[in-house]
Amino acid sequence: QLQLVESGGGLVQPGGSLRLSCAASGFSLEHWAIGWFRQAPGKEREGVSCITGSGGRTNYADSVKARFTISRADAKNTVYLQMNSLKPEDTAIYYCATVTPSVQSGCTPIFDSWGQGTQVTVSS
Repeated sequence: QLQLVESGGGLVQPGGSLRLSCAASGFSLEHWAIGWFRQAPGKEREGVSCITGSGGRTNYADSVKARFTISRADAKNTVYLQMNSLKPEDTAIYYCATVTPSVQSGCTPIFDSWGQGTQVTVSS
C-alpha cells in the first residue's frame, strides 16, 4: 500500500520547537516533490511548505518563513519539517502529500488523498 505517514507532533509551549517527519511506505520518495499542509479547527487546509524532488528549491507560506525549514533525506525515504519559534496560531493537524513539481508557484497537492496527519498544539 502506497502511503505517507506523518509523525512528530505534540504539545509544545510558545517559542518551542518540533520536528515533523513524513515517511513514505510502499514507494520511494526520491524525485517526488513533497509538501506539508495544515488544518486548524474551523479552517481550510493550507499549504505550509514544499520541496522539490531534488531538494534544490523550497517554498514557504509567509506565516512560517524564517521559522520553519523543510528538508529531505531520500536515503531514509523521509521529508522533515523543522518548526522553531512556534506560536499558538501554528496549532493544527499537519499533513504531508506529494505536490506538483513547480513548488515556486505554490504547494499544490497532486492527489486529494490524506493520511491521519499529526497534531501540533502550541499552548502554555
